[in-house]
Amino acid sequence: MRILITGGDGMLGTDLREVLKSEDLILTNHESLDITDRNQVMEKIKEYKPEIVINCAAMTDVDGCETKKDLAYKLNAEGPKNLALASKEIDATLIHISTDYVFKGDKKTPLKEDDEIGPISIYGKSKLKGEKNIEDILDKYFILRTAWLYGKNGTNFIEKILELTRNHDRIKVVNDQEGSPTFTKDLAEGIRQVINSDKYGIYHLTNSGSTTWYDFARLIIKKKDINVKVDSVTSEEFPSIAPRPHYSVLSHEKWIKNGFTELRDYEKSLDDYLDL
Repeated sequence: MRILITGGDGMLGTDLREVLKSEDLILTNHESLDITDRNQVMEKIKEYKPEIVINCAAMTDVDGCETKKDLAYKLNAEGPKNLALASKEIDATLIHISTDYVFKGDKKTPLKEDDEIGPISIYGKSKLKGEKNIEDILDKYFILRTAWLYGKNGTNFIEKILELTRNHDRIKVVNDQEGSPTFTKDLAEGIRQVINSDKYGIYHLTNSGSTTWYDFARLIIKKKDINVKVDSVTSEEFPSIAPRPHYSVLSHEKWIKNGFTELRDYEKSLDDYLDL
């Protein structure tokens, strides 16, 4: 199967290259395919004629989206629109990676696909607009909302924590944000499950289980046997430019109901990542 991947050299794209290596892959990055350039997108998609387009390209700097709003909407909303239009032109299926940030984050039970949305940041709003653009244009699409990504080919929370422990004997981590840390290798395996499926729509796809950033940091430090104290703080005590949802645990009920295999528990994935 011929599959075109945008963001092919990113954290998720790198793992997709490995997981889907038996397929006919066309790997692009922002230099070889600018998803905000509609004419270029149309030209390249028609040239390559992929059966599947996987969009891993996005502006994921949550705070940066607040200060560069126009760029955020170009990459996260207009880019997916261009890919959807091009995919429709050649009858390709679009697999688009979205986010837990489309929700407000004030629930206390795992979020289902049809729960009330209400993004509180420009990142979340721009990603939601991207979702809507795809839904308006295509019938053959998978929108996969995921969360708290980490992988071997990119900056992530785990590496930031390990870096802090090299220079401090005490660190502060927020304890009022709960979600599901998700290994991009596992997410790539989940994406592999849908490439031959016609059960289109929006799905939630993260590693199983949930934790807070504080407890996740403590787990990382414990597994690495590092003698560093972790202090619990609130989001208000640790301010950032963009607001974050306090609760973004995503339900996998629809994913399982449609015959897909749930991703493994986040702690098992962390073990594999730390062994790399």
